[in-house]
Order: sequence, then C-alpha cells, then structure tokens
Amino acid sequence: MKKVFLAILVATSLSVSAQVRLPQPSSAASVTQTVGTTDFSIKYSRPNVKGREIFGALLPYDKIWRTGANAATQITLSNDITVNGQKLPAGTYSIFSIPTQGEWTLIFNKDIAASEQSYSQEKDAARVKVVATTTPKVESFSIDFSDITDSTANLNFAWADKKVVAKIGVETSKMIEASIAKASTDNANAMNNAASYLLGKGKLEQALKLANSSVSSIETFRNVWTKAQILAKLGNFVEAVPLAQKALELGKADTGGGFAFTKDAIEKGLAEWTTKLPAITPLKKKK
Repeated sequence: MKKVFLAILVATSLSVSAQVRLPQPSSAASVTQTVGTTDFSIKYSRPNVKGREIFGALLPYDKIWRTGANAATQITLSNDITVNGQKLPAGTYSIFSIPTQGEWTLIFNKDIAASEQSYSQEKDAARVKVVATTTPKVESFSIDFSDITDSTANLNFAWADKKVVAKIGVETSKMIEASIAKASTDNANAMNNAASYLLGKGKLEQALKLANSSVSSIETFRNVWTKAQILAKLGNFVEAVPLAQKALELGKADTGGGFAFTKDAIEKGLAEWTTKLPAITPLKKKK
C-alpha cells in the first residue's frame, strides 16, 4: 500500500512540476507596427548585459550573430519594402547581423529556423550596412520602430552601448492607387474615401474624377464636401461655395453623428471661400 501511495505521490509531483513555468534568462518579446498600409511583426528574445562587456567580447566582432537570444529573431512583412534602399519582398525572415566597431551588416535570411551554426549566406534575401553609434547603456536588447510616416520608418536595434538604425521604405501611395483603380465603381463610400486620400496627396484631377463618380451614385454630406474641397483647391470657388452649402443642408439629415465632427470645417471653408468669389459688377441702368 505504501508503494502505491509513493507512486501516486511521485506521479503527482512530476505532473505539478511539468506545469510550472520558469522564467527564461532572455525574455521573449514581440513588436508590431503598421507603416502606411504595411504590417510588421517581430518576434525575438532579449538578452541582458548583466555587467558583461558585450561587443568585441561576449559577441566577437566580424562574427555572425542571431541578433537576439534563444531562437532566431523573426520579422514578417505584409508587403514588399526597402531596407536602406534594398528591396525585401513580403514574407517572413530571420534576422542575423555581423557587428563590427564602425558598422554592422544587417541580414534578412529566408531560413526562419536558422541558427548561427546552420546559417547559410546563400539563403539571404537582403544584406545592408548600418552605422553603429554609441548610446547610453541599454540593459536589455531592444528592437523597435521610430520616426514613422505613411511610407517610411526607422527600425532600431540597441544593446549595451551600441545602436544601429535601418531605414524602412514602403510604397504606400503606389499600393493605395492600385487599390483605388480596382475599387468597385458602385461603391460611393469607397470612391469618396479614395478621393479624400488623393486630395490629401495633392492629386486633384484624379480625386475630382472619383468624387464626381461618388456624388453621381448618391449624394451625402461627406462626398459633396469632398468635392467642394477639391474644387476649392483647384481655385474654382464659384462651384465650391454652393457645394459646401449643400453639404451643410445634407448634414442636417445625418443620423449617424458623423456630421457633428465635420460641420465646423464646412462652415469655416464656406466662410473663407465666399470671400474669394469674384466680385459681381452691377449692371448700369439705361438712360
């Protein structure tokens, strides 16, 4: 009976211990970022300095490094990008690097399960040079994005006293314009959104065509206001003013609450454009 009890006790202890989650020396981390319409996802582990000399010692110069700890660091891109001007197609890659005192070679490799021992240069998708700068101490290795616009961003790597930055480029405008070209011609809302985007980019003729198509499908305060703004940008205040007035009238019937966020902008635009209307010369009375 005692033997059976001991067996049960041991089995229970093993089961409990198997469920215990212990911390890793290098903690797991992830980074997600959207640049324009392109999604980035990075999975990596974060080693700590722990008082050690890192570059040139723990990590010898001119040697391949998995740019993190534990399993290979992985990056996933939803669209094609450029890294320091070099093309990198959409997909998932492991990130390796070769640190030196002055610069690093940053590597995107197609083998996402590669290690420093199994790494093969033949599977590289892109290699770029990045300048290494001195930075205040970073205890835990870090990867992040900064200086984000709709088509660019900085991809930053920092650890110990070193930081490197890779310049990311995304052809957001080109991708959006391609999507616009494929947009359904009977979707007034989609065409209006596209017209608004092109208006913001200064592509007024393209924007006006889409706004006209949207308005001809169904008139809403949104697409009428978009068309008014485009015409005003083109200097056509004679047509822009009555459209702004019409947008205000259409907005009164809006039940979704969106008009409240636009009303002030329409009224401001209307007041400004009205002052720019050409003066009307009064007719002379015949004698």
